Amino acid sequence: MTTIKRDVTQQLLAWKHRADRKPLILQGARQIGKTWVVEDFGKRYYKHLAIFNFDRKRELCGVFEKTKDPDRIIRELGNFTEVPLIPEKTLIFFDEIQECKEALNALKYFCEDAPKYHIIAAGSLLGVAINEGIFSFPVGKVNFLRMYPVTFREFLRASNASLFERINNHAGSLDPLPEIVYNQAEEYYHSYQTCGGLPLAACATIDHHGLEAVERILDENLMAYEIDFSKHSMTSDIPKIHAIWKSTPEQLSRENNKFVYRVVREGARAREYENALQWLEDAGMIYKVKLCEKPELPLSFYENSSAFKVYLLDIGLLRKLAKLPAEIFVNASNLFTEFKGAIAENFVLTSLLAQGADTPHYWTLYGNKAEVDFLIAYKLAVVPIEVKSESRISGKSFAEYDKKYHPELRIRLSMNNIKKDGNLLNLPIFMADWVNNYIAEK
Repeated sequence: MTTIKRDVTQQLLAWKHRADRKPLILQGARQIGKTWVVEDFGKRYYKHLAIFNFDRKRELCGVFEKTKDPDRIIRELGNFTEVPLIPEKTLIFFDEIQECKEALNALKYFCEDAPKYHIIAAGSLLGVAINEGIFSFPVGKVNFLRMYPVTFREFLRASNASLFERINNHAGSLDPLPEIVYNQAEEYYHSYQTCGGLPLAACATIDHHGLEAVERILDENLMAYEIDFSKHSMTSDIPKIHAIWKSTPEQLSRENNKFVYRVVREGARAREYENALQWLEDAGMIYKVKLCEKPELPLSFYENSSAFKVYLLDIGLLRKLAKLPAEIFVNASNLFTEFKGAIAENFVLTSLLAQGADTPHYWTLYGNKAEVDFLIAYKLAVVPIEVKSESRISGKSFAEYDKKYHPELRIRLSMNNIKKDGNLLNLPIFMADWVNNYIAEK
């Protein structure tokens, strides 16, 4: 089975060498590869790796219930592993830490009294547990790192290393990609649209296991997520979480994509569903992109929290949830034009997030006369980004934004090759993972 090298490993390596390193909490949705990444990182960059899974060994919680002293905890943990727990030499991995609130709280004491130990903690739905106040959280005593599904650049690197290198080396250049490079990359992009970024589905595609295997994996993941809704949320919120989740494709297929509660249920009101919506966001299952009424820094100061769009964590899941066949990405069909646009937007959003952007906003001209899909803050600038799923484009909204705000750089992601025209830069949509290269060069 193909191994997909994850870019987050470089961030873990930077954490390892930080002079002010604290215990690290790795955040992210279920089934995106957090456990694999930490184990791979520990094996590659440490002499020893010690894994303590609080779901598999519930008796581990007893260690943390007896004491808060890090050295005593280390001695007690030694009874559960044959791996030596050596400062600086051993990576200690607390997996499924949400099953033991005392272990999460103990990270505070490792930070204060025993920073010599390198500790990473992760867990399923940890974000939900933290934000619901289930734990006494060690505020200011831990580092955070958010992880996302496999990106297209990671998928391409694992699929065709030489093609990846050509595009990666080209990133930042305003010259068009050579036609052969463009055409090959487009084919891989369509493959990625089909499988998405969940590691098992991506690997099945790379290893040519067939579309049936990919569809089965995505169906199993959807089922696992929906089981989580029932197991890890309040009983009163379960049907609401399911309803919001199921409504997401329809929300995104609407003309302006704005989230509307009546699509979830006729007559539904925000106050009835806001807890369920927050649960999905805390779980990393959805991303909320809020309206920014004035594109100035800080964007959050000008946001309208009552107007937002909801996207899924992964485009493969979005396609399956919408019950769309994989063929829509390779066969031209006007039947799916609107939803192709929604999937393209979802793809770009997850790409921007994986590059370290704060959650983007979107902008509309009064009366919805014009709309820009995403606004991102980069240093002292606001960069507007427009997404088009095809090569046929109309720039009315972008032109209106340019006329009103005169940004130094506008980026359009479409199925056209690289081209710069004044402050408008067009990039192939499959180069969304390299947007930062162009913003940094502006």
